[in-house]
Amino acid sequence: MKHNYCTLFDSGYLIKGVAMILSLLKHNPESYIHVLCMDQDTYEILKILEIKNVCLIRVEEIEDEDLIAVKNKRGRAEYCWTLSPCLPHYVLKKNSEIEFITYLDADLFFYSSVEPIYLELQSGSIAITEHKFSDPFKDREVNGRFCVQWVSFRRNAEGMACLQRWRDQCIEWCFYRLEDGKMGDQKYLDEWPDRYPSCHIVQHPGVGIAPWNFSQYQFDELDDGLIRVNGAPLIFYHFHQLQILEDERFDRLSNVYRIDGIEPNLVYEVYENALIEVLKKIRMVSPGFCAGIQRSKKIAIRRWIQKNIPASIKNIARKYIRL
Repeated sequence: MKHNYCTLFDSGYLIKGVAMILSLLKHNPESYIHVLCMDQDTYEILKILEIKNVCLIRVEEIEDEDLIAVKNKRGRAEYCWTLSPCLPHYVLKKNSEIEFITYLDADLFFYSSVEPIYLELQSGSIAITEHKFSDPFKDREVNGRFCVQWVSFRRNAEGMACLQRWRDQCIEWCFYRLEDGKMGDQKYLDEWPDRYPSCHIVQHPGVGIAPWNFSQYQFDELDDGLIRVNGAPLIFYHFHQLQILEDERFDRLSNVYRIDGIEPNLVYEVYENALIEVLKKIRMVSPGFCAGIQRSKKIAIRRWIQKNIPASIKNIARKYIRL
């Protein structure tokens, strides 16, 4: 069944974004993805790659007076979060035939069909996913019970009211700090299950596995090559923190996320191999492409800061550098 999606990324996330799109199309070939290109390099390279069922949107196309007014007052990540609801709102506005759309984070990777999610949702107007924090990370729920990784809206009164309200909220305030019950784009979602009767919280165990919750699950690879999590197909994994290094190497996680166990190697190996193949494709059309590929020393310093520097100081530093 054809489903519409939207995502956004710049050239620094291009390798991951393309890997996400290709994995989605591999298991769900009827998918159609609207990509908001956050810089010119991303637009030009994706245009040359000609990935099927992908529609490109320049960032200038979506920026209205409201967005332009806040753009220079927010960091890069904060502005991308501001656009999380603006992008599906824009796509639905421009394409009257689309009845249902899902926003996806660029650092997801799909391992099997998404149809179980749609079977769960049925006629629901909104679909969201929980962080499902493991015990050592439960205190992080103060920043948001739900993760803006898969967020769906149906074109009906409730779905559009929710999307419009989220868009207005993020344009008004979307910063990387906890303030007055707000945190980036994600904490606004906390009220949705109570506010919107048809808001569905996706329950499938193979959805939204991530560094903050993988220790809860048992991973197995079957003869057919599919990975199962607690006996169910792994649908998508959220590769938060993974860094691409020089010479086809990777830095998967800081030790902060390993206090409750080691990340599932077979899940990461599939993703890393996919990233290597995507980089080869990109370099065939853009020789020497290296955006998003980090120096090992820089990442080692970042990991040390993540482990040793108090959160209050890191929050101040994030205004100026990406940690």
